[in-house]
Amino acid sequence: MEIETPFGPGRAHLRPLDDPQAALILGHGAGGGVTAPDLLAAARGAESSGFRVVLVEQPYRVAGRRSPAPARQLDAAWTAVVERLREDEAGGVPLVLGGRSSGARVACRTAETLNAAGVLCLAFPLHPPGRPNAPSRIGELDAVPSPTLVIQGERDPFGIPPAGPKRTVVLVAGDHGLKADVGSIEAAARDWLAEVPAQARSF
Repeated sequence: MEIETPFGPGRAHLRPLDDPQAALILGHGAGGGVTAPDLLAAARGAESSGFRVVLVEQPYRVAGRRSPAPARQLDAAWTAVVERLREDEAGGVPLVLGGRSSGARVACRTAETLNAAGVLCLAFPLHPPGRPNAPSRIGELDAVPSPTLVIQGERDPFGIPPAGPKRTVVLVAGDHGLKADVGSIEAAARDWLAEVPAQARSF
């Protein structure tokens, strides 16, 4: 379904599930789409834990562009889509936000505003590739007030975020593409998400 945002229509791909216990909304990476192997693996893991899954395309991708929009536009478009989904398709149950790479950053930046019960990050880009001394984006992760799962390739050139009081980090084989071991991604998402409905209130 297409959903209007301040920067053009976004697109939500709803994966049907009867009587969901919670909902997971996932965004794509900067130059990729919603068919990325790690996104689909996380979706399968979520569904096996009773989550309704929605995969969201940002307006720039719907318009056929590969270059991402500025962060403020990404956040505003994402927020508009999530708020619309919460009115119906993802309403009445605990909501977890997430995504891969750029989509993970968007989910982190909007988690508090959208009152997310948790955040699931795939391949969070901690710093530009090959530049470990560049300014870190750890602040975006640290600002998330709810439990967070980061699934990261053990050879990711964008770095590996540290675990924290509310942040679990799971390393899997592979690099930033997270294509080498999708089974481990599915299992990590399933096991972590299974605990979310019991810990969160419905919003």
